[in-house]
Amino acid sequence: MNNPGRRKELGLFLRARRDQALRADYGLPPVGRTRERGLRREEVAFLSGVSVTWYTWLEQGRDISPSRQVLEAISRALHLSSTGLGYVLSLGGYATAAPAGPAADTAPPHIQRLLDALDPNPSFALFPDWGVAGWNTAYAALYPNIAKVPAADRNLLWLVFTDPYVRNLLPDWETTSKRFLAEFRAETGQRLGDPDIQYQVERLKEASPEFRQGWDLYDILGFESRERLFHHPAVGVLQLEHHQVSPSDRPDLHIVVYTPAPGSGAAAQMKSLLAAA
Repeated sequence: MNNPGRRKELGLFLRARRDQALRADYGLPPVGRTRERGLRREEVAFLSGVSVTWYTWLEQGRDISPSRQVLEAISRALHLSSTGLGYVLSLGGYATAAPAGPAADTAPPHIQRLLDALDPNPSFALFPDWGVAGWNTAYAALYPNIAKVPAADRNLLWLVFTDPYVRNLLPDWETTSKRFLAEFRAETGQRLGDPDIQYQVERLKEASPEFRQGWDLYDILGFESRERLFHHPAVGVLQLEHHQVSPSDRPDLHIVVYTPAPGSGAAAQMKSLLAAA
């Protein structure tokens, strides 16, 4: 593991998970009278079957090469999810290499044609750094600002945390923004040392106190299709299902599609919204 950025991220992530562990889950008493969260390094090392020195070096981001078995043992000791395990392994160099950054500013023509064919379902494509590569008419009707913001700001995470329109569009903004941040971190962990990713993270830290606070929590989540709510000023609350797929010939791109939630009136609402647009 000779990548300093990954070593640092792995150490900070392990420290954050250790500090947030609930001691009762391990059958351990509180520290003092009130501290119910947080494991000592010695406790994690014992539960993992590794030396305290070795585990300490991991958290410190030292230039060491932990085996896959050691990282798996530490992940089990910290009760990490499958997403957490994958994240730790990727930072340790035991996962497929991260995709290269975007080679262009927009989606390839065949991806744009696919997005257009998905109308009237709001759809857009994302680069690995979550830059918005393309979108269809329905998405522009849902979020009219997408065509107006400068190309440098056309990044999903940036828009979620800095655009007042998006904050008003999402009635559950606080929950959704935290989930997006955790998904972004899980997806980009291997590339946190890349200039594109560093740029987005640093500018968001400066622009958004909520992002800065959430980033320091080191939460990660894998993507799951789920129902989303959007409060559009023209048609009211839309109930949509959020899906994500990657084309086999462009696995570096994610295509996000919002479909009407079963039993909702979202299909009629989108039709009305498109007619007005």
